[in-house]
Amino acid sequence: MLFTAREITETIDMFLRYKLDIRAITLGVSLLDCAAEGGAEARRRIREKLLRMAGPLVRVGRDIEVEYGVPIINKRIAVTPIALVAASCGEADYSPFAQTLDETARELGVDFLGGFSALVQKGISEADRRLIASIPRALASTERVCASVNVASTRSGINMDAVRLLGQTIRDTAALSADADGIGCAKLVVFCNAPEDNPFMAGAFHGPGEGECCLNVGVSGPGVIKAALEAHRGASFDEIAEVIKKTAFKITRMGQLVGQEAARRLGVPFGILDLSLAPTPAVGDSVARILEELGLETAGTHGTTAALALLTDMVKKGGVMASSGVGGFSGAFIPVSEDEGMRAAAASGAITLDKLEAMTCVCSVGLDMIALPGDTPASTIAAIIADEMAIGMVNGKTTGVRLIPVPGKRAGDWAEFGGLLGGAPVMPVHPAGSEAFISRGGRIPPAIHSFRN
Repeated sequence: MLFTAREITETIDMFLRYKLDIRAITLGVSLLDCAAEGGAEARRRIREKLLRMAGPLVRVGRDIEVEYGVPIINKRIAVTPIALVAASCGEADYSPFAQTLDETARELGVDFLGGFSALVQKGISEADRRLIASIPRALASTERVCASVNVASTRSGINMDAVRLLGQTIRDTAALSADADGIGCAKLVVFCNAPEDNPFMAGAFHGPGEGECCLNVGVSGPGVIKAALEAHRGASFDEIAEVIKKTAFKITRMGQLVGQEAARRLGVPFGILDLSLAPTPAVGDSVARILEELGLETAGTHGTTAALALLTDMVKKGGVMASSGVGGFSGAFIPVSEDEGMRAAAASGAITLDKLEAMTCVCSVGLDMIALPGDTPASTIAAIIADEMAIGMVNGKTTGVRLIPVPGKRAGDWAEFGGLLGGAPVMPVHPAGSEAFISRGGRIPPAIHSFRN
């Protein structure tokens, strides 16, 4: 295939000027065959299998970076939800599994390992309870392990018992990492309709419906989309939609090339390509700034949800055109701490928790990387989770919650997490309580449209 000089220059600009990158290549590995009656034996099998299956991952990623000139920010692993693997061992505390995963990830050189997870959308097994109870210790004692719990789905409704447990779990996790502004919570996501093939942390896991092993890729490029829109200021929404779609197509094709090549070199199937505009704290790599480029004075003002709906839909349409294997989340992430424009809008008061909740109706995921006052009650955290799960359940979409109640800090204070996690202002919550609502427990039934065969 021949390329024009303009196309080559355009591609180089995407990398050098507009921060286009492969955000992650994530190797999914099934650990179902590692289950054993003894925890020590199960952990030995897990370590042996991961070293065998994922040994070349980091080297392959670096080789592709050099040969293709494409930055791959993170090399990651996702494993079968540990609640399924550890269920037969009989141990009460699953944090040793997290420690084995963390040590193995460090030995392999990967950046993150996801899958300290449980799927409890319809009910909670004893193994699920043990895993949820182990999350605070697991995340406090590890560096690279990420956790997730799926508490709701369109087909099953919302497991409010699990939601109540997670409210307290988040509080406990923050307390154990109080010296780092509760950063442990940044590695924990609560989901509705969690995808089994997601390459992005903290919510990645290798679903039980997946095969033995596969490679999933996450591509990001907010800066590229913004640059494309800058050349079309004053254009109608019809024209803008085409610009976003065509730019997303170009980004996806690049990700498809890298993903297929990485999978070939690893000798595993290529899974999915997740085209998500995942921002970073760096200036020029912000989803919020794209929304402002569309004509908003600041992200969060009236019109923000409509602008985000347009952006998310066109990104998905462009991605679907470019790859037959688009999956995961695919769309636009709106984390607060990880997006320079979002945190500026939050600091100025232009974006509130309520507005963020409205925006999650049309974005890729949900309430992401939001710092809350450290004294926020567990019941309030659970109620925020319940609201977001309801949006996902009723609308048949994935929604997630990653909240960080920052110990010792109040609304308006600053929380700093560092690196790609960035920092954010602590956002206020409603003072009126939700304790009586959350204490009811049970399950909120699925919406009527879920009963489709």
